[in-house]
Amino acid sequence: MTRPNESSDLPGFRLRGGDVTRLESFSDAVFGFALTLLVVSLDVPKSFSDLINTMRGFPAFAICFLLLALIWNTNYKFCRRYGLDDGATRFLTCVMLFLVLFYVYPLKFLFNLSITGLLFGAGPPVSMTGSQLSMLLAIYGLGFAAVYGAMALLYVHAWRLRDALELNELEKFDTRYIITRLFMLTAFGVAAAGLACVPILRDWSSFIYLLVFPILRISRITHDRRRTAYLTNTA
Repeated sequence: MTRPNESSDLPGFRLRGGDVTRLESFSDAVFGFALTLLVVSLDVPKSFSDLINTMRGFPAFAICFLLLALIWNTNYKFCRRYGLDDGATRFLTCVMLFLVLFYVYPLKFLFNLSITGLLFGAGPPVSMTGSQLSMLLAIYGLGFAAVYGAMALLYVHAWRLRDALELNELEKFDTRYIITRLFMLTAFGVAAAGLACVPILRDWSSFIYLLVFPILRISRITHDRRRTAYLTNTA
């Protein structure tokens, strides 16, 4: 089914992606497999206590699901907006998908460890030393940075093809904003991984992600205001 010509979330941005390509289908399949790896338990509970223990893992599962859904949505918008299916796009997409599959394991382990203990007072499933916790946080931070870095490179590739894609000034403005936003997320992951490697600053490695939401929100508000002004001036 052919998509409409204008992006619903970005009025004035022409959608160049039409029917679902084999690359996008492959991406959806990999994301589906990644979500399968997040499932709390593949076994049906055999007792009420098993059911309660399984349900304790759902808050962590919900957060992990949300994070993967956000990554999928960013990739979906890229496919719809630019409709690229060249060799570089396929390579970068495969790199991003590989990193997503790698990212699933530290993602699930970390949130099961932290959310379950925070909400239910359950101890960690395994004993961890301080150095092991630092390594876990560093692995998570680097995985976070790598996924969003690969996504940023996809948008950089679209930017390099801006003339071939016939991007107008508004679309160029939006593309630059998205690239900046993705590199900001990459920087947050690198910073968190760096803090995790310093024992005295390790606790700040987790809290740094809390800064993502207000900073990205402020940048989004600023972008929307500038975009609205541009649309008003060109109307």
